[in-house]
Amino acid sequence: MEIRALRAFLEVSREENMTRAAAELHMSQPSLSKLIKSLERELGAKLFVRRSFGLTLTEDGQLLRERARDLVGMADRIEDEFASLGNVTGGTLYFGLAESFQIKYLAQQIKLLRRDCPDLHYHVESGVSSQVLEHLDQGTLDFAVLAQQPDLTKYEALAFPDVDRWGVIVPQGHRLASRERIRIDDLVGEPLFCSEQGWKREVARWAGSRLPDLRLEATFGLAYNAAVFAREGLGVLLSFDRIVDTSEGSGLVFRPLEPALETKLHLAWRRNRPLSPIAERFLKQLRSA
Repeated sequence: MEIRALRAFLEVSREENMTRAAAELHMSQPSLSKLIKSLERELGAKLFVRRSFGLTLTEDGQLLRERARDLVGMADRIEDEFASLGNVTGGTLYFGLAESFQIKYLAQQIKLLRRDCPDLHYHVESGVSSQVLEHLDQGTLDFAVLAQQPDLTKYEALAFPDVDRWGVIVPQGHRLASRERIRIDDLVGEPLFCSEQGWKREVARWAGSRLPDLRLEATFGLAYNAAVFAREGLGVLLSFDRIVDTSEGSGLVFRPLEPALETKLHLAWRRNRPLSPIAERFLKQLRSA
């Protein structure tokens, strides 16, 4: 199976149109159709169904899309790493990040590295710890920022200098906005928004045996989207401080939990797995910082 064919397949699945995909790939439509048909024969599966409005993926096609993304991403990484061998002033760093105000420390270190490495590039994806750990294990990421203690038998890690403080985010006119701190009794009966990971880990630890008294209205992967729902009065957001705008004029306020609930952030990378030259240089810089 050729990486070239997988790239073509991904472009067709993205465009859902053979003509547009061929134009993006700078090849003729007949050549692209032939390549896709060859891939289908090789796999023994039909990948696309033609509809009146274009092409849609079959179930087999959807499975291949997930696998092809990983394979093409790894191929891109291999090409980039070998292109930068012997040139530690360039290369690409791949990060998977949890949401936190402390990401500023990582950005500051990238800025410093960029000053000495003008050919530096970096790719950033955001997600909860389980998502970024999966990609770290697959080898498509160099580093993952986790809102949890990593398994030190599998990963090496550096702790961020601060902690993230949990609290609620509500509209300024909400009844909880008048409280200085929020206790569990204050949340009983309220529709709550939280990340799935945060609910199962930190909030469960904080609430203890009282967790069944709380009502989880919905889970959100991104705090910004959850804050939009909270602003509209649909629920109370449980989240870190300083990851959505709660300044004067934002329409939202943050109130910390009582007793205090804090999360330590970690930068993790796979133990006993070679890093690219630019990743090694960045890690050395981080250790000294």
